[in-house]
Amino acid sequence: MQSFIWIFHGNEAQFCSGVYEELKQAEIFIKKYSLSGILTKMPLNKSVYEWTIEKGFFEPKRDYQHSSKFIQNFTSAYLEHYHYQNGKRME
Repeated sequence: MQSFIWIFHGNEAQFCSGVYEELKQAEIFIKKYSLSGILTKMPLNKSVYEWTIEKGFFEPKRDYQHSSKFIQNFTSAYLEHYHYQNGKRME
């Protein structure tokens, strides 16, 4: 069974600013400091690139899609995620 964690990435941040086991914990942090950014449920011990391929959401078809430059920047909208503005979830 795949485990997941929640990663918060603030607007304009180069790196994430919070990692949580539970959505509720992350949302308390975001609300407390009125943060803006994206909270994403990420697979634990597996890259997003590998996870999307295993789930059938993505299939690399071009040579560059096997390159380290592509893989290290890869993300997917198939990951559960939420956007926040000033501490509030945007619905």
